[in-house]
Amino acid sequence: MEQTKLGRSNIQVSRIGLGTWAIGGWMWGGTDEQESIRTILRALELGINLIDTAPAYGAGLSEEIVGKAVKQYGHREDVVIATKVGLELLPGGGVRRNATKQALQKELDDSLRRLQTDYIDLYQVHWPDPLVPVAEIADTLHDMLKAGKIRAVGVSNFSPAQMEEWLSVAPLHTAQPPYNIFEREIEKDVLPFCREHGIATLMYGSLCRGLLTGKMKRETTFQGDDLRKTDPKFQQPRYDQYLSAVEQISAIAREYNKTMPQFSVRWVLDQPGASVALWGARHPEQLADVPGVDGWHIRAQDLKRVDEILERSVTDPVGPEFMAPPSR
Repeated sequence: MEQTKLGRSNIQVSRIGLGTWAIGGWMWGGTDEQESIRTILRALELGINLIDTAPAYGAGLSEEIVGKAVKQYGHREDVVIATKVGLELLPGGGVRRNATKQALQKELDDSLRRLQTDYIDLYQVHWPDPLVPVAEIADTLHDMLKAGKIRAVGVSNFSPAQMEEWLSVAPLHTAQPPYNIFEREIEKDVLPFCREHGIATLMYGSLCRGLLTGKMKRETTFQGDDLRKTDPKFQQPRYDQYLSAVEQISAIAREYNKTMPQFSVRWVLDQPGASVALWGARHPEQLADVPGVDGWHIRAQDLKRVDEILERSVTDPVGPEFMAPPSR
């Protein structure tokens, strides 16, 4: 599998990482622990060595499952565990932003315990906290880095201005923004900033919450607390527009003898400044297409065709803003 480094760290990772939000169950209609462990082990077998998780994914459940799977795998040093910090779990469910020094230190200890490890490879601030200066958050994570409790530092959902403030006081190895064929706001500012400053990018939502798998139908329904019940892309009339775009892009993918997930993830990896695409899965079979992403590229004229399809089909595009958690 293609490899890259996490920014200016010495950590080598696969260019596809396993995303484990769905494994936590919260906002994805529940989970199955044993099935999730099998999924993580299958990812490792396929050459994926980066596993991305967070305390917010199922109130710690995703981290616990990752910890059990890595322990069962037995080669901790071969696995790059990326988790996050800065979202406070609320007693009645849900989360809110809290990046105070005390909260960050407690979260680190809790994550280490759940992950059954004595260090975290990549520690990322999940969302900026408007009530805590970026420099103060950066200082806290820099202390963790110097203490050896974490090996690299990252941020998620930060603007270039916030990352610039971070860099004025501490190193920053990675950024994790939302990015896929449909959600491309970061091309204007975040991607150029990261390229300029040697910051690796971990793209979440590469398959746009399943929309870019090609398996969604007009009649597809979502159960329980599934976030797609409130995602504007999955509401009419937008939903039909996005499904139409997927159908047309699938025709281009077939010209390469590729499935829609393979084409969609390759599209992410072929963009300037893209380091890693996160592939969300909670069943082993959802990783079946992973081997077909390596060793080829999308031609420039076909990237242009994708753009033309979007311009023609999606008349009312919308980004991932609905996922932003509240402040305190």
